[in-house]
Amino acid sequence: MSLHQIAVSHSFLLSSRSAYTLNPLLFSKRNRFRISLSHSRFTSIKHRSFAVAVSDNGIFTSPELAKSFDFTSEERIYNWWLSQGYFRPKFDWESDPFVISMPPPNVTGSLHMGHAMFVTLEDIMVRYHRMRGRPTLWLPGTDHAGIATQLVVERMLASEGIKRVELGRDEFEKRVWEWKEKYGGTITNQIKRLGASCDWTRECFTLDEQLSRAVIEAFIRLHEKGLIYQGSYMVNWSPKLQTAVSDLEVEYSEEPGTLYYIKYRVAGGSRSDFLTIATTRPETLFGDVAIAVHPQDERYSKYVGKMAIVPMTYGRHVPIISDKYVDKDFGTGVLKISPGHDHNDYVLARKLGLPILNVMNKDGTLNEVAGLYCGLDRFEARKKLWSDLEETDLAVKMEPHSLRVPRSQRGGEVIEPLVSKQWFVTMQPLAEKALLAVEKGELTIIPERFEKIYNHWLTNIKDWCISRQLWWGHRIPVWYIVGNDCEEEYIVARSAEEALMRARDKYGKDVEVYQDPDVLDTWFSSALWPFSTLGWPDELAEDFKRFYPTTMLETGHDILFFWVARMVMMGIEFTGTVPFSYVYLHGLIRDSQGRKMSKTLGNVIDPLDTIKEFGTDALRFTLALGTSGQDLNLSTERLTANKAFTNKLWNAGKFLLQVLPNRDNVSGWQNIEACKFNTEGYLLRLPLPECWVVSKLHMLIDAVTESYNKFFFGDVGREIYDFFWGDFADWYIEASKARIYHSGDDSVALVAQTVLLYVFENILKLLHPFMPFVTEELWQALPNRREALIISSWPQTALPRSTDLVKRFENLQALTRAIRNARAEYSVEPAKRVTASIVGSEEVIQYISEEKEVLALLSKLDLDNIHFADSPPEDAKQSVHLIASEGLEAYLPLADMVDISAEVQRLTKRLSKMQTEYEGLKARLNSPKFIEKAPKDVVRGVQEKAAEAEEKINLTKNRLALLKSTVMLLQ
Repeated sequence: MSLHQIAVSHSFLLSSRSAYTLNPLLFSKRNRFRISLSHSRFTSIKHRSFAVAVSDNGIFTSPELAKSFDFTSEERIYNWWLSQGYFRPKFDWESDPFVISMPPPNVTGSLHMGHAMFVTLEDIMVRYHRMRGRPTLWLPGTDHAGIATQLVVERMLASEGIKRVELGRDEFEKRVWEWKEKYGGTITNQIKRLGASCDWTRECFTLDEQLSRAVIEAFIRLHEKGLIYQGSYMVNWSPKLQTAVSDLEVEYSEEPGTLYYIKYRVAGGSRSDFLTIATTRPETLFGDVAIAVHPQDERYSKYVGKMAIVPMTYGRHVPIISDKYVDKDFGTGVLKISPGHDHNDYVLARKLGLPILNVMNKDGTLNEVAGLYCGLDRFEARKKLWSDLEETDLAVKMEPHSLRVPRSQRGGEVIEPLVSKQWFVTMQPLAEKALLAVEKGELTIIPERFEKIYNHWLTNIKDWCISRQLWWGHRIPVWYIVGNDCEEEYIVARSAEEALMRARDKYGKDVEVYQDPDVLDTWFSSALWPFSTLGWPDELAEDFKRFYPTTMLETGHDILFFWVARMVMMGIEFTGTVPFSYVYLHGLIRDSQGRKMSKTLGNVIDPLDTIKEFGTDALRFTLALGTSGQDLNLSTERLTANKAFTNKLWNAGKFLLQVLPNRDNVSGWQNIEACKFNTEGYLLRLPLPECWVVSKLHMLIDAVTESYNKFFFGDVGREIYDFFWGDFADWYIEASKARIYHSGDDSVALVAQTVLLYVFENILKLLHPFMPFVTEELWQALPNRREALIISSWPQTALPRSTDLVKRFENLQALTRAIRNARAEYSVEPAKRVTASIVGSEEVIQYISEEKEVLALLSKLDLDNIHFADSPPEDAKQSVHLIASEGLEAYLPLADMVDISAEVQRLTKRLSKMQTEYEGLKARLNSPKFIEKAPKDVVRGVQEKAAEAEEKINLTKNRLALLKSTVMLLQ
C-alpha cells in the first residue's frame, strides 16, 4: 500500500499518561538516528493490522475494527465507568476536595439545551480536577418543582375525569409520589446520557427526608430570629393555579393591547369638569383610591385637592392628588391609583398612606366591591364595563397599545398583581452579609461583570414571599388552634406532635391544632441545596465535614438572584460560611440566528436527537467553546464540524495502531517505555520535527492547564483543537511517515513511534474532560493501558521545551508552505515530484538538509534532486523564486513544474478574457452618468473590482513574461 493510500488527513490530539524519557542510546553524536537493533528486539514497521489493546469485555471498540467512532458505544462506556466506581470521590488522595452541587432540574423535566450546557461545563470541571488528583464530588439531584409537578399530575387526573379537590390532599399527594416514582427519573437518565460523572450514590431529591428536615429547621431558625413573618402584601397571583408565584415564574411578553380613555367627573363641578385617564385595565377602576397628576402639570392644577367620582360605582368619591411619580407625557397625564392591582400603585399608596382596595377574587372573577360586575371574569368584566361606559358617555375612546403582559411560566395565563396574606422572609439583614462576601473576596463571580447585577439586586432587595397555595411541596411548619379565628396566634414546630404538645401546654389538654395548608416556595428548599444535600443541620455528618463549603456553583446567569444569591444568603446564615468559593455563570443557548429557542418559532434543538446524529462528544465540544456569561448560537454547521473532529481523532488512533509494535512485542514496548521527555538534555537530542512537536505539546500543556484553572473553557477547546489539527495532524503525523515508511532504519522508526504515542496520549488526556467518550475509547485501544483515562493523572506541567528549535522547524514549515503554494499556483500534478534548490545561510542549510526526507515528503519534492547551497543556482532565471523566511529561499525550475508552451497558451487566453472584463469595468467608471446616478456603494464596488482585475492582469503578464523568457533560454 502506498504512502498516499494510508495517509491520515485529519487533525490529531494526543496526551500522555506518564512522562517518558528518551533513551540516550538512540542519539550518539555521530548519528542521532541510528542504532543497531536486532530484528528479534524490534520489528520493522509495515502497514498491517495488530491485535488491539482493548479489554475483551465487549465494552470498547478499537479503531482497528471500526471505520469511525460508534456513538452507540457511549452508553456502554458510561455504564462501565459507573460500575467501576470512578465517579465517587477518592479519599486516599491527599488534596483539597473539588465539590460541585448540580443545579437540581425539575423532576417533571426532560432534557433541553440548557441542561446540556450546565452538564457539559460542570463535567469538564469535575473530570479535570479528578485527573489532577483531587477528591472530587459532583452531587446530583432533582427538584420537586411544586407548581410544575402539581400541574402535570392534575392534568393526568383530569384525563381520568378526576379533580384534585375530589381526592383530598392526602390522596392527591399519594398520587403525586406514585407519578414521581414512575416518571421522575427521566431527566436523570437523560443527564447520564450526556456523560455526567456525578456520584449517583449520593443523588438527592428536595423532598427526601433529610432535605425536608433541613427545610423545617431553616424555617424555624429564621422565625426564631424574627426574620419570617406573615402579612398581607402584593404578590404575583395565578388565578388558574390559585397560588402566589415567584418573579422567576412570571414571563413578560410584548403583546398588542388596548388603551382605554375614561372620564372621571370632578365632584361639585360642571359637566365640563372632568379628568380623562388612560388605562389598559379598566376593570380595576372599582379599586381606585385616588386620582393623581404631576405637581407641575398646569392643565390639572385647579383640580388638585378636590374629589373625583369613580365611574360605575354609584358615585364613590376619591381624592385628586399630585405626585412627581406621575408621567405627564403618558396618556393624558392623569393616573388612577389602584393599589390592590398594580405593583407601582401599591408602593405609591403605601408611601402616601392611601387605603388598599381589592376588587378581585382569587379565581380572577370580580368580587362584591365591583357591584353589578361581581362574579364576572376579569376579561368579561372589561368588555361589559366598556360597553356600559359608552352608554353613559363616560367612554372617550380606545386605541391600540403595545402591552408588556405578565404570564405564568407554567400555565400561560395572565398573572394578576394581588394583595394576599402570605409568609415572607425579611431579606435585608441576610443580603448585607452576602454583599460583604463578594466585597471581601470570599466569593468570586465569573464573569466579573455580573457582580454589578448581584450587588444591585441585593442592595435593592425586597422581602421574599415564600408561601404557595399548593398541595405538593414542603408544608409550612405552622399550626393554628382549632376554633380560634385569630390566625395571628400560631405555633411553629418541627412536627405535628411537637405542635400539639406545645398547644396543649399553652391552651389546655383538650385543644386541637391544624397545620397551615400552604407549602413553601420551591426556591426556599433550593436555597439550602449546597449544605442540605451534605447532611445539614447535622454539622457532624461525614459529608458535611468533608465537602462543605463546596468549591463551585455553575448555573445560568438568569437565576443569579433567584437561586445563587439566596444560596449565598442562606449558607452564611445557617453555616457561617459562604457555600461555594466560585460562581460560574453560563449564557443562554440560542439558534443559529441568535434567537431564543421556543416551540413557537420551531427552532428548538433536542439534545437527545443531536446526540444520535452527531454524538455526545461533538455536542459537548460545541457547547463548551462559548465564553462564560455570553449567549451561544448553536448551529448544525458547528455540530457537523465537531463531529468531523471526533472522526479525525479516531483516524489518528487508527494510524497510531497501524505503526506501533504488536502488543506481544515485549522488547519493542520496553524500548518505547524507556524513553522519557522530562529533561532538557533528552529533548535536545531529538531530531528537529520530534523536538518541535514535543516542545509545542509541553507549551500546550501549560497553556491549557492555566486556562482550565481560570475556567476559560473556550480557550482550552480552541488551544487543543488548533494544536491537534494544525501541528500534530497536518505536520507531525505526516513528517513521521518519512521516518516510519522511508527511513529503512528501525531506530529512526522507534523515535517516531515513541513521540507519536507520547503526544497522542497527552492529547487524549487534555481533551478528555471535553470529549470523554471518544478519548476513553481511544485510550483503551492503545496497548499497555494500566488504568482508565478518566482516573489517569493529568500531564505534568513546566516540562522542557526549545524555542530555538521550534523556530527552526517553523522555518521548515514556511519553506514547505511556499513550495506547496507554488505547486498549487502552477497547477502541478499532485503525484509529480519536482526539483528544488534550497538557498540559505550555512546554519539554516545545515538543519534543513538534515530533514531532507521530511521536506521531500511534505513538499512533494524529488528526493534525489534537492540541492542545498548558499547562493542561487545557475538556472535561477528559469525558476520560480520563493522566499520562505529571512535567510531561506527556494528555486523551483519552471520546466520541471509545468509544460511551458501549454501554460503560455493558457495564460494568454486567460489574460485576454481578464482584459475584456477590465475594460468593461473601466468603461462604467468613465461614464459620467454612472458616477452621478449610481449609489455610492455601487460605484465603490465597481472601483474595487477594477483595481483587483488590474492587479491580476499585472501578475499574469509577469508570469507570461517569465515563461516566455524561459522558452527562449531553453531554445
